[in-house]
Amino acid sequence: MISQRIAKKLSSGSMIRKMFEEGNRLKALYGAENVFDFSIGNPDLEPPQEVIDAISEYAASGIKGIHSYMSNSGYESTRAAVAASLSAKSGIPMTSDAVCMTVGAAGAMNAVLRSILDPGDEVIVLSPFFMEYMSYIDNHDGVPVIVPTIPDTFLPDINAIKAAITPRTKAIIVNSPNNPSGVVYPASVLDELNLCLMSQDHVIHVISDEPYIDLVYDGQSVPPSLAHFDNVIVCFSWSKSLSLPGERIGFSAVSPKHADYKDLCPAIVMCNRILGSVNAPAFFQKIIEKTIDAKVDVGNYEYRRNLLYDIVTGAGFTCAKPAGALYLFPKSPVDDSVFAAACAKHNLLVVPGSAFSCPGYFRLAFCVSEETIRGSQRAFMAVGKEFGLIQ
Repeated sequence: MISQRIAKKLSSGSMIRKMFEEGNRLKALYGAENVFDFSIGNPDLEPPQEVIDAISEYAASGIKGIHSYMSNSGYESTRAAVAASLSAKSGIPMTSDAVCMTVGAAGAMNAVLRSILDPGDEVIVLSPFFMEYMSYIDNHDGVPVIVPTIPDTFLPDINAIKAAITPRTKAIIVNSPNNPSGVVYPASVLDELNLCLMSQDHVIHVISDEPYIDLVYDGQSVPPSLAHFDNVIVCFSWSKSLSLPGERIGFSAVSPKHADYKDLCPAIVMCNRILGSVNAPAFFQKIIEKTIDAKVDVGNYEYRRNLLYDIVTGAGFTCAKPAGALYLFPKSPVDDSVFAAACAKHNLLVVPGSAFSCPGYFRLAFCVSEETIRGSQRAFMAVGKEFGLIQ
């Protein structure tokens, strides 16, 4: 007999994964070229050449012990490289002690939440949000408190956040660029949120989930969380910026301004071990160390964002053009679950906004082939006509 908690999760499942599996079923029936699957943010670009070269070089190096254990926090040299990169980008002096190499950003977030939560502690999440946050919080007996962002702009509503804070509020998760909206939080909003949190009578940790921070468009940049929050812990993954989702490599980094810095850094390292990760993948720590400044072809993603945006808006849908990440988040003309089912009849796979606790929208991942995007135009036009968005 499995646990009731997991049985409940199995029955609900992940809407993204369900749509992904439906896409596979439709492709088997109609051919991949006739199915337009925008359900999952699985980067289709290959890693940068620097990463490919580093993999080949390191694998053939003959260095002994490259697959051995190291400190649970990761290689000192890798952590030092990460700290130096964070310092350069944020202007905040970081040291290797603040960094723990992890199994992706998900591993980092779970280690952080395990470090700070007692049963019943509350974590504020800003909708729309990546739905796995709910499971991460539940993993450690926390209580999620969903606070909607400002309608249409999807920016944090500071007054609503303030009203949601209780004596049990232990953390808030911030995700910019945001999945699913693609919104980048401006520096002024981060500063206002920091003032709100710092005015409370107890420490509220800011968990900044940053897997998309290098994927921004139109010449924009993302204000570094380390420069705008005091009690912040950065959780990062190279899954998107280096197209390495299957390698599961990331880190956590605690701000030197954090009130609990001395206790929190070793606590995260311990939780990285006891949650079962033990340490981040040894081989890819060294690859990251060699290619810390590399990045995928962001211009390629920007091109595909523009292409899909023009198709979607041309079919009559209302959509704010995302500043970052890998997703469009258009408005749904009807209930978003009903709309997703209607799209599937045209072999068009989308994820309802309700999966991100933001009903009335739907998400499209544009990290798919140009052929898929161009081919989807006829499906979007058909759906737009079906719902009276265009003639």
